[in-house]
Amino acid sequence: MLDVIVVGGGPAGLSAALTLGRARRSTLVLDSRDYRNAPSPAAHNLLTRDGTPPGELRRIAREQLQAYPSVEIREIAADDAVPLPAGGFEVRLADGSTVAARRLLLATGLADELPRIAGLDRLWGRGAYHCPYCHGYELRDTPIAVLGGTPDRVELALHLRRFSDDVVVCTDGPPAFDEAAMRLLEGNGVAVATQRVARLHGGDGGLESVEFADGSVLARKAIFAKSVTRQRSPLPERLGCALLDDGTVEVNEFCRTSVGGVYAAGDMARRATFPVPAAAIVAAAASGTIAAIVIDKELLWTDMRLRAPLAGVRN
Repeated sequence: MLDVIVVGGGPAGLSAALTLGRARRSTLVLDSRDYRNAPSPAAHNLLTRDGTPPGELRRIAREQLQAYPSVEIREIAADDAVPLPAGGFEVRLADGSTVAARRLLLATGLADELPRIAGLDRLWGRGAYHCPYCHGYELRDTPIAVLGGTPDRVELALHLRRFSDDVVVCTDGPPAFDEAAMRLLEGNGVAVATQRVARLHGGDGGLESVEFADGSVLARKAIFAKSVTRQRSPLPERLGCALLDDGTVEVNEFCRTSVGGVYAAGDMARRATFPVPAAAIVAAAASGTIAAIVIDKELLWTDMRLRAPLAGVRN
């Protein structure tokens, strides 16, 4: 039986594998190669690697993991996982085979369900975005749109004003924010278009324009849209992990889920005190490192029959 199975080959999973490999823990990483940031040409807010394509980051990580013989990476999805009577977990893979480990780390990430606007999915990550911290700087001094008419879209539009003096909120119908919010937008130079959005136009070079249902067209370089996120993998639900209202897996400060022996890291999980899942690569990688350290310590305490010194971490 392996020490740890890491399900997910993104920043959280690979970072955990690095720490576990350096701790000489037998570790299997299961990578379905289904990545949330796959459409994005570059990753940002990552010290020493700012602007690097996500695929290149994964290549570097995998190359460095080759130095640790206790770590194996398989390019295959995990379809199911169940606890074993004697302890540990059995994971069923997409090819029908099974593997087992003493501990399980879920790093399977979230998937984005986009508003049903024609052309949005094709431009996602290449003209249509969700995070100003990831993409705002690259869009400085260009015409930007914000899709949606809810109060959080007002805040986002005001945020984006520091990058551009040409920001338009496209509410896609009557807005859900009040007159005070409308005045706040207008007072800060943000225009509001309330027509229904019909489709987005653009190609490999990014967004070109927003077309409204009345036939009018608004030239834009980028549009920020809000996705609905869901768990990319069915494993958290099948294992019985407690979920928060937004569907993310609830973890404590040690990345432990509600199921003993199961950890979660990356944007798929968060503490109840944190308002949103942290989607930044550096945050995902950090959580993977934390989870790996705690898993290693927990296995040490179990093997040596020591009492766990950290509150909230059980043997």
